[in-house]
Amino acid sequence: MLTCPAPAKLNLFLHVVGRRPDGYHLLQTLFRFIDLQDTLQFELRDDGEVHRTNNVEGVAEEQDLCVRAARLLQAETGCKLGVDIGIEKRIPMGGGLGGGSSDAATTLIALNRLWSLGLSRERLMQLGLQLGADVPVFVFGENAFAEGVGEALQACPLPEAWYVVLFPPVHVPTAQIFTHPELTRDSVSSTMRALSMPQTQLRNDLQQVACKLYPEVARHIDSLSHYGKAMMTGSGACVFAEFESRDQAESVLQKLPKEMRGVVAQGLKKHPLHDWV
Repeated sequence: MLTCPAPAKLNLFLHVVGRRPDGYHLLQTLFRFIDLQDTLQFELRDDGEVHRTNNVEGVAEEQDLCVRAARLLQAETGCKLGVDIGIEKRIPMGGGLGGGSSDAATTLIALNRLWSLGLSRERLMQLGLQLGADVPVFVFGENAFAEGVGEALQACPLPEAWYVVLFPPVHVPTAQIFTHPELTRDSVSSTMRALSMPQTQLRNDLQQVACKLYPEVARHIDSLSHYGKAMMTGSGACVFAEFESRDQAESVLQKLPKEMRGVVAQGLKKHPLHDWV
């Protein structure tokens, strides 16, 4: 049996710079992995069956990205082996932390090894893109500046940092944010210049719409912003602020209203499974 981590990500900024003819939005963002993670277990089957061994609330087995990733690998390679997949969720679903995408990427990486497939990182990233725009960066395995729909990646080493990550008690549908008429879709393309911007100038173009539709997101950002630059990650609902030390982050988390759920997480240098591919 293989036991593997699937880390969450933060978008340290997220700009919407345009829209393709097919309706997909063109983005620029900086992905940062953090040590908040799901844990996946993979047990080999020799009958070709792919099953999830535990219930994940709100996600049917057939729609689970881990199951879909395994079956996509089978279809791509003709592999006759199967797998039982157990998922221990710690990353909130629908929060903009990339939990489902990370689980899918970990499945691709783990089964590439468990089934002895020998696919390259680039091929696994191509397969990952069929599952979701955020899957490739987790296979890429390094903190990265991303463009396009999120699949054009450049490695970006980041300094050590700690984060307070809050979990507002709302689910923000990604499609609702991206289709909202008030969404900014014409941010100036900044290539990698944004990486040298002061943290206070970084922003998430999806945040204004999410805060308007979901006041709980705005309330969490407002509370956290008393202690640092607070921002939403992805299309929400989770929000975060960066700090220089664990002690500083822990102190801030303790000062927030008791009903606000959250964690202190450390920024990672790279994905824990980076060297598996």
